[in-house]
Amino acid sequence: MLEQGKGSIINTASFVAVMGAATSQISYSASKGGVLAMTRELGVEFARKGVRINALCPGPVNTPLLKELFASDPERAARRLVHVPLGRFAEPEELAAAVAFLASDDASFITASTFMVDGGISGAYVTPID
Repeated sequence: MLEQGKGSIINTASFVAVMGAATSQISYSASKGGVLAMTRELGVEFARKGVRINALCPGPVNTPLLKELFASDPERAARRLVHVPLGRFAEPEELAAAVAFLASDDASFITASTFMVDGGISGAYVTPID
């Protein structure tokens, strides 16, 4: 990337790096916070060399692991979903689209940024009642 004077790196963090978690996961949250700090530092350091570095912060994603976790306890899933303003988990393809955007020339003026793809979790203390 440095030789060609152009490139894009997208680090994976999490929405909990921005707002924390109600359940104890200090190691996970702290490590994702470190990813954000590293992304900012590197994004600034390599900006004038043409390499953009950003961090993707996904919310909960509808993966096989998450499906398995909530399959036996729909009430637990409902308790989690109440915090997502969009009212659902992200689909993996939605995160892939965000990564494709950040990697593309359409994002050529974005670096050292935290890119939230969390269904609105980080933007709301409570969600509207249906």
